[in-house]
Amino acid sequence: MPFSLYLLALAVFVMGTSEFMLAGLLPAIASDLDVSVGTAGLLTSAFAVGMVVGAPLMAAFARRWPPRLTLIVCLIVFAGCHVVGALTPTFSVLLITRVLGALANAGFLAVALTTATALVPADRKGRALAVLLSGTTIATVAGVPAGALFGTALGWRSTFWAIAILCVPAVLGVLRGIPRAPSRNGAVPALRRELRELGSPRLVLAMTLGALINGGTFAAFTFLAPVVTEIAGLDAGWVSVALVLFGVGSFLGVTLAGRWSDRHPGLVLGIGGPLLLAGWLTTALVATEPVALLALIFVQGVLSFGVGSTLIARVLYAASGAPTMGGSYATAALNIGAAVGPVLGGIGLGAGLAAPVWVAVGMTGVALGVAAAFRRSVVGSSVVE
Repeated sequence: MPFSLYLLALAVFVMGTSEFMLAGLLPAIASDLDVSVGTAGLLTSAFAVGMVVGAPLMAAFARRWPPRLTLIVCLIVFAGCHVVGALTPTFSVLLITRVLGALANAGFLAVALTTATALVPADRKGRALAVLLSGTTIATVAGVPAGALFGTALGWRSTFWAIAILCVPAVLGVLRGIPRAPSRNGAVPALRRELRELGSPRLVLAMTLGALINGGTFAAFTFLAPVVTEIAGLDAGWVSVALVLFGVGSFLGVTLAGRWSDRHPGLVLGIGGPLLLAGWLTTALVATEPVALLALIFVQGVLSFGVGSTLIARVLYAASGAPTMGGSYATAALNIGAAVGPVLGGIGLGAGLAAPVWVAVGMTGVALGVAAAFRRSVVGSSVVE
């Protein structure tokens, strides 16, 4: 894999830390800004909504810019949003910064996905995606638990300052790893032609499945802290342990999927999907048992990111006719789920703290039912059938 892919992954690590870090900070933010935990969970959904809207919007707006310029501008805006978020005493302002930061994140990720897949042969998109998403999984291993510890020791605002500071080496990495290139005027298809790809049943199916699986993951992950502390009865310090376990599992899952998803997507989805559903169901039933819960958090990290990244690779294959917009379609699929999942999980909190995990059960079950009904279309875009 080209070294520039790993430098892009560094920036994805920074942004992934910001996206996921709220899982360990929601109770502190809710207390400080005088809102409920369910309302604070809207910060995750707001970020995801910004990603859904921002991915195609930013990709279309900057599609003729040099990729390096787009990536750098997005990182600078992202850093600025975190500075404002660290300073504001108002929940509504924090919510707005999350949306604007998500727009910048969306633009970055959409261009990064397109750039990453352009750096490798056509039959290695899954491997390139795995390298890029490793930045996100490492964020859950190191960045998110560190953010939770920062939040516990120094207050939740310290994590926002840390993200803003980490954007500096991310910018330097992009400057070093992505070559200066001229504008791509005349080298890309018409925007209308790329948007027509959204009418492809195979692309719509892949995006839908990716959104459902990611929605289930985010529904459970966003409200992981109260599950660990309130249901399992563990101390607040164990939230960081749980996040590390999930992150290590997700890194393993995306790495394994990267090796298999290009040539054997049916195998990954056919085995991993049912296991993922069984895992969420078991988690909901045994969440009161600390040891079992922590073990399942690790396993679900492996399965959710293994299955989820394979489906996002399917989106990239299905969107091969949209070279500048395909990355935005994959980003939108990821974040439609990330927007809907926490909202459903937050609504369900009224019925009990385990409700978000049951939301994950439901969304995963729907995804498996749809995938079973249209199996040939799901895996049919492989390079090797």
